Amino acid sequence: MQQLRETHRCRDILRMGPDAFLQLCEKLRATRQLRDTKHVTVEEQVARFLYIVAHNVKTRTVSFFYHRSGETVSRHFHAVLRAIILLEDEFLRQPSASIVSPAILHNHRFYPYFKDCIGAIDGTHFRVKVPIADQPKFRGRKDWPTQNVLAACDFDMKFTYVLTGWEGTASDSIVLKNALSRDDNLKLP
Repeated sequence: MQQLRETHRCRDILRMGPDAFLQLCEKLRATRQLRDTKHVTVEEQVARFLYIVAHNVKTRTVSFFYHRSGETVSRHFHAVLRAIILLEDEFLRQPSASIVSPAILHNHRFYPYFKDCIGAIDGTHFRVKVPIADQPKFRGRKDWPTQNVLAACDFDMKFTYVLTGWEGTASDSIVLKNALSRDDNLKLP
């Protein structure tokens, strides 16, 4: 864990700087969903989780390098995942349509033309591993299985909505329609 104090190494391994990593660990610790165990700190649990997610590494590979059992790595991975999911409401907030963003309000090129704009949406494809039987419906324009993900962000480049789970063959219009019709739907002005 000492090696992760170097910014470039931490970014290479965990895809975030050491300060952000430590803040994330403290926030997860504060939820009381994660705590140090007899042999594993919260920082080590979160580092392993981020390494697995950032590099698409199997838990057995991580268990080898961290000298932990596969069961321990898997248990901690899922504990960190559950704790992060609980932070969703804190980090994914849909903006209010009644408030005009300062980025628009204070720029004569944008105001009043974009006064009702609250952000931007876009779709992207992420490479995924799925059972062989399910691969055809996840294979879109690429030669490999993908998941179609819709994301929205505000003018501060903060995510306000993320919808995952759609097969790579799903069209963007179908994904958008689903995002607008769900219980936890994408809010539009």
